Amino acid sequence: MIQANIPLKNHQRVLIGVPFPYLVPLQSLVKDINGFDLMAQNCAATLNGAYTGEVSATMLKSLGIQWAIIGHSERREYQMESNALLAQKADRLLEHDLYPVFCCGEPLQIREAGTHNSYVETQLKESLFHLNEEALRRIVIAYEPIWAIGTGKTATTEQAQEMHKHIRSVLEKQYGTTLANMVPVLYGGSVKANNAAELFGQPDVDGGLVGGASLVADDFAAIIRSLKA
Repeated sequence: MIQANIPLKNHQRVLIGVPFPYLVPLQSLVKDINGFDLMAQNCAATLNGAYTGEVSATMLKSLGIQWAIIGHSERREYQMESNALLAQKADRLLEHDLYPVFCCGEPLQIREAGTHNSYVETQLKESLFHLNEEALRRIVIAYEPIWAIGTGKTATTEQAQEMHKHIRSVLEKQYGTTLANMVPVLYGGSVKANNAAELFGQPDVDGGLVGGASLVADDFAAIIRSLKA
């Protein structure tokens, strides 16, 4: 229903990240919609073994799922996922020709200490910089300023652009300008219908990792319409 009013351009894509039990039921709803696809909210760092409850890259691929979020701020905090573990998750997904959406971002105390740039740089280096150029082309990065999610504090568009530009510069030092400019960098700090256009208008913000606003169809549609032409 949303897509009918929002024809996407070739360079645009809408990924709908839902909990594992809903991936299969929703496939029939999006399979024929141009530019729309499903995405898992996580992926295991292992492929098989005694890991009850985990969902592996092989399982996702068997379902026809091509995308998975790794390193979401909530999993880093509540499941204590490390940069090293996320490197393993990225490897498992890439080995099976799946696309990782890698989340990074700093908590409030890091932002207030003024060490947010180096903090995010470390996340990138320890989780992604073992990858070669071909593998990095399959990565999407999502920056989440954790301090701006549910805290009452708000990140400005200037702060979002500043970090996205920094992420791009970190990639450039390792992989060169051309590849750094090819990697999509999404913003995930309380993207809403009333701020999406301004956020997406920043030169280094390529899209959004949308949370609560995606649960309201009209708001989500407005956010999609705000994507860069």
